[in-house]
Amino acid sequence: MAPNKGDNVVVSNMKLERMLSMKGGKGEASYANNSQAQALHAKSMLHLLEETLDGVQLNSAEIPFVVADLGCSCGNNTIYIVDVIIKHMIKRYEALDHHHPPPEFSAFFSDLPSNDFNTLFQLLPPLANDGGSMEECLAADTHRSYFAAGVPGSFYKRLFPAKSIDVFYSAFSLHWLSQVPECVLDKRSAAYNKGRVFIHGANEITAKAYKKQFQMDLAGFLTSRSKEMKRGGSMFLVCLGRTSLDPTDQGGAGLLFGTHFQDAWDDLIQEGLISSEKRDNFNIPVYAPSLQDFKEVVEAVGSFSINKLEIFKGGSPLVVNQPDDQAEVGRALANSCRSVAGVLVDAHLGDQLSEELFSRIESRATSQAKELLEKLQFFHIVASLSFA
Repeated sequence: MAPNKGDNVVVSNMKLERMLSMKGGKGEASYANNSQAQALHAKSMLHLLEETLDGVQLNSAEIPFVVADLGCSCGNNTIYIVDVIIKHMIKRYEALDHHHPPPEFSAFFSDLPSNDFNTLFQLLPPLANDGGSMEECLAADTHRSYFAAGVPGSFYKRLFPAKSIDVFYSAFSLHWLSQVPECVLDKRSAAYNKGRVFIHGANEITAKAYKKQFQMDLAGFLTSRSKEMKRGGSMFLVCLGRTSLDPTDQGGAGLLFGTHFQDAWDDLIQEGLISSEKRDNFNIPVYAPSLQDFKEVVEAVGSFSINKLEIFKGGSPLVVNQPDDQAEVGRALANSCRSVAGVLVDAHLGDQLSEELFSRIESRATSQAKELLEKLQFFHIVASLSFA
C-alpha cells in the first residue's frame, strides 16, 4: 500500500509484494483450513479446464511438458488441480501414440515470497520415480507423476524463461492488485477512500482508480505470460468477478470485505482503540472486474486469443457444516476474512488489535448469520486463452 505524501502508512506498496499472502500454517484461520469452498468451486469448473487443455499443442515426447500454477497459495487445492492437468495431458499423449511413453512433466508452483511454501511442499506426495523410470512414475496413482519446484515472485512480472511453459493455471488470485492505488490513500486526492477499507460503496473516482490499477496489473500479467509461453500453449484463469456494471458494487467480495468487515473497523474507532486516520490508511487491494473490464485488457494486449470468457456462479465462500448454528456461521466469516486478509491486517494494526478486529467481525456476522448464508454468493470470471 502506498504511503500518503506526508503521512506515515504502516504498509507501503513496496512492502506489499514481500508481505501479501494467504494465512499460512494449519490453524483454524489458516488458508489451508478455509479453502474448502474454493476447492468445490474449482471442481465445478473442471470441464472448462479440460476444454482448455484439449486445445494445448502436443510437442514431441522428448520435450518436457511444463505446467505453472500462478498464485498457488498453500492448500490442497493447487496440488489437486495440477494433478488433474497432468493426468489429462498424459491421456492425450497416450491417445496420440500408444507405443511411446508420454514426456516427462514439470510443475512450477509460484506465489509471492511471503507465501507459506513449506506447508505447500509438505502436501506434495512423494515422486514415484525414486530410483525408477518416468514410465513407472506415471503409472503410480498414489504418487506424484511430475517434478516440482517453487518459484517466488509477483505474477505481474516475468517469472520464467522465454517460451518455456505449456500451460498456465491461475485461480482465485488475479483479483488481488499489485498495490492499492496511491490516490486512494492520499488525503488531497478526490479518490481518497475516506471512511472505507474497500472499494465497495466508494465514490466513482475511487472506483476508477481501482479499475485502472486492475487494468495495468492484468496487462502486465498477460504481457509477461506471452513471453514465457510456448507456441500452442494455453492459459486457464479464474478470478473474482461481478455481474454489476457498477464497479462500486463488488458483489460477494463487497459482502466479505464490506459490511461486517467495514463495521468492525468502525467499532474499533468508536471504542477508542484506533483513530479514523488509522482505518483510512488501510484498504484491501482487491478488485472484482466485470467481463467487459477483463475483455478490454485481453484485447488491448493482443497476445492471446479468447476461447471462452464467462461469469460462473461459484456459491458461498463460507465453510459451514451446520448452517443453523449462528455461531459457526460467524466464525466461518471471520476465519474466511482472516485467511485471506489477516496478514495485511496484522501488519497494519499489530497482533492484539487484529484479534480485536476479527472478534468484532465474528460477533457481527453471528447476529446476521441467516442473511449471510442467503446473500453471500461469489461469482467468478473464467477465461480460457490460447497463445498462437
